[in-house]
Parts: sequence; C-alpha cells; structure tokens
Amino acid sequence: MGIYLVNVGAREWFGEEEDGRGDVAAALNEELGRRGLPPYTGVPEETDFARGSGTAFEEKLVPPMDGFVALCRAHLSKGEEELLLGWTVLVPVPLDEEIELPIESAYDLTTTVAGAPRILALTERLATALELPTDALPATSDNLELTGWFLDGEAKRTAAARPGRWADDLDTAFYTSVYLRAAQHSIRRGCPIVYS
Repeated sequence: MGIYLVNVGAREWFGEEEDGRGDVAAALNEELGRRGLPPYTGVPEETDFARGSGTAFEEKLVPPMDGFVALCRAHLSKGEEELLLGWTVLVPVPLDEEIELPIESAYDLTTTVAGAPRILALTERLATALELPTDALPATSDNLELTGWFLDGEAKRTAAARPGRWADDLDTAFYTSVYLRAAQHSIRRGCPIVYS
C-alpha cells in the first residue's frame, strides 16, 4: 500500500488494458490541439526490464513532505510551487502551463497534466539550492532504487562523506531526487509518469 510514482506504457496510456488511461490520452490530445500543439502519441510500449536498465520508473513516496514543501516555498514562485506539487500526470511535452482535464484521477476529482521539461527545470533549481549530489544518486528508478537508497542507509553514508545542505534533511533530498528523476525519465523515455 502507499502512493507510488510510476511510468505508463502505451497499452495502458491508450486504454488498451483494463483500467487504462485512454480517456486521459484522448482528452489531453484534444486540449493540445486546441493550443496548436501536436498530439502526444509517441508513448513507448511497456518492456520487461532489468534493475538499473532505465526502462521503467517506480518510486514509493514514503517520508513526510513538509521539508520539501518548505524548500519549494523558499525557492519557487507560488505558481511554480503549485505546478510542481499539483500535477497528477507528467508527460514529456513542453507545456507553458499545466492542463486540467475534467477526468477523475487516483487522488483528485480532476487530472492535472504537467510538462516534464518544466518540472525538470524547477527540480534542477531545487537540487542546486539543496546542494544535492546528483552524481551520487542512483541514475535510474526501475525498482524503487531511490526509495531504497534513501531508506536503507546509503544516503546517510553518502551524507557523511559528502556533507552539504542536502544532508541536513534527507526527506527533502528524497523528494527533490524523486521529482528530478521522474522528469528526466519521462523526457528520456518519452513516457507518462503517474501517481498510483
């Protein structure tokens, strides 16, 4: 149980599987068309993956978010904070603003779609402010790799060897890392990321 961030493959995105997201995909493409943007159709198929392959994304949102919210408030505008904390679907489409769809999501009465390039820019700012050692983080999130890295002790060992602002609040560093890697994964693989 709990809340996860996961990638979605083409069959689920286009609604070919039971409980698929075809209604979201269709509504998003309709809204993109209204804005003069091309439809989002290049979603990769779900593939079998090996740990560390970078073909899937799955992280569990476990620690409290209070420090991360405070970091957002300190370094982002109100609108940027709402965008970063308010999306329910992340897509690798350059969007100037989020798109709210009148479709119920897992945790809200609507679906809010954000563009991964914008989310990446925001989280990169937070990572810089936090002095996050991104080169020390797991590069992929196929199988709760960041979750394990932070919760199983590797983050504490790295913090002892590489102190900085990030080491003062590992929960905040966790969320900064997860949102950073989610945006990077969405752009790299061309896939949506959703809460599950």
